[in-house]
Amino acid sequence: MNTLYPALATALFLTCAPSAFAASTVDLTVTGKITPSACTPSLSGGGVVDHGKISAKDLRPNNSTSLPKVILQFRVNCEAHTQFAIKPTDNRAGSSTQSSDFGLGLVNGNKKLGRFYLDPLNMIADTTPVQPIVSNDGGSTWHAGSYWELEGIWGVAATDDGTTLLAVKDLSLDFQVSTQIARADQFDFTDEVTLDGSATLDIKYL
Repeated sequence: MNTLYPALATALFLTCAPSAFAASTVDLTVTGKITPSACTPSLSGGGVVDHGKISAKDLRPNNSTSLPKVILQFRVNCEAHTQFAIKPTDNRAGSSTQSSDFGLGLVNGNKKLGRFYLDPLNMIADTTPVQPIVSNDGGSTWHAGSYWELEGIWGVAATDDGTTLLAVKDLSLDFQVSTQIARADQFDFTDEVTLDGSATLDIKYL
């Protein structure tokens, strides 16, 4: 009697097998657009903000210390009127004391030195004043935003409509760069410590 069980089990397996392979294919679609125009971004001063040497004694021990604000001129020049956004990337990801801002690197092992952030000012698109806008869904929807943070992509709109991304040929604005050092009593400044902030601003065509 025992020799019948393996044969019965095999028969049941073969009967159930076809339904297990009912979905045997999957589709892959590759899409995109090749834009006829290109845009070139640039930053004054080579994109470098140098605060020089800062005495550890000048840092606040129990609160953050704000360093002098610096203005950089940012330009985007396109070959034709183009809808584009600016996509920010923190090259020191995970080192900022605030997740929406750029980090200054890790010191003393794994301690976050501070943060910096960019405020867009004096925006001009093709000789006309415009306002900063932000999208948090990749460009599907937009809203007015005086502050540009890491979570979204950045664009410009007419001053009376913060929901529509403009097509622009030449954009100019001032970036106000604000830098803060975290409370100093958590750090060991026996050796010199370097501010190591780094960001990339990419042009994203929409």
